[in-house]
Amino acid sequence: MQPKFSVVMPVYNVEKYLRNSIQSILNQTISDYELILVDDGSPDNCPKICDEYAAQYPQVRVVHQKNVGLSSARNAGFAIAKGEFVYFPDSDDIIHPDTLDYFKRVIETVPNVKSVSYTHLTLPTNSRV
Repeated sequence: MQPKFSVVMPVYNVEKYLRNSIQSILNQTISDYELILVDDGSPDNCPKICDEYAAQYPQVRVVHQKNVGLSSARNAGFAIAKGEFVYFPDSDDIIHPDTLDYFKRVIETVPNVKSVSYTHLTLPTNSRV
């Protein structure tokens, strides 16, 4: 079954932030997504961390490649993405648990939407988007 979203996360030298970033994706309130971690030849423990998550979570896949840069890493993930829509967070981002649900609601309510993006925003706890 095709997931609604492919989350493509390039990974390079972010060992300090990576687990929290991955966990924020795995904590999404919807489950209709895949997470593609693209290890761009990271010299730290990032490749091992990526493999640990892929072994533990069926929706996580890993691509290992030599270091060719951020754009090439995104392209490598995009090339294997199965989702109807693709989201590219950075590997030090922590996203809100409702991020993918928000994207889904926008896509479903805005006719012919081509792109959805957002900027950092802090909302009161009782806010509804």
